[in-house]
Amino acid sequence: MREKSSTRRLRQRVFLPAVPAEELERLSRIQQELAERILECPLPAPPRIIAGTDLHVAGEYAVAIAVNFELRGFPTSDEDIHPLPLIEVERATVQSRVSFPYIPGYLSFREAPTIVEAIRALRRTPDLVLVDGQGRAHPRGCGLASHVGVLLDVPTIGAAKSRLYGRYREPEDARGAWTPVYGDSRVIGAAVRTRVNTKPIIVSVGHRITLPEAIAWVLRLSRYRVPEPIRWAHRYAKDAAAQLDGNDALGM
Repeated sequence: MREKSSTRRLRQRVFLPAVPAEELERLSRIQQELAERILECPLPAPPRIIAGTDLHVAGEYAVAIAVNFELRGFPTSDEDIHPLPLIEVERATVQSRVSFPYIPGYLSFREAPTIVEAIRALRRTPDLVLVDGQGRAHPRGCGLASHVGVLLDVPTIGAAKSRLYGRYREPEDARGAWTPVYGDSRVIGAAVRTRVNTKPIIVSVGHRITLPEAIAWVLRLSRYRVPEPIRWAHRYAKDAAAQLDGNDALGM
């Protein structure tokens, strides 16, 4: 996306038509079908190229960013959760029109198509993708991270800033502390303390990874509360969306 001189923000609120109940039922069935395709299995090897993704909405437009980072160090053991050095190696930006309203539990149908396109635009397929959203920790077992992971068939982790579904006990106020998130009687994720004196983030399996691995890699990639790949993707997406206006968006 070429840089624009305009920095005017789109501040008007865009109202999309309400989604009928029967359509939500159809979308729920899609999520349930995708949930059945999620694989919880160990990573085939330690990831070297790790991507972070995020999407930001400005008026009627959305900007998705996918950022590839190269890992410049590896954990010394499975229990090693010290932050690892990263270097950004490439970034992809995709714009789209917002066509689906914000409905909790159905974020995938608003954001996944553009995020998937951004990841596909990367020259190198990442070994692991961190998504700012839920994975298994979702009412139907398939949040944004799982939706993206299954569509691309790549390992993904859901790292959400807040709980959508389930219950958990507050973890100890120490970096690396975590407690399970339960949905009904099953463990669907973990509340992970990535930094002292901050709220835990909700970590869950997206696709092709185990929950213990997801917890460990979120901690290895976190210097602040939010994992670095997501933190930078969010920053880039927010900056890109701030440059959009009615003439710039989508090359119009």
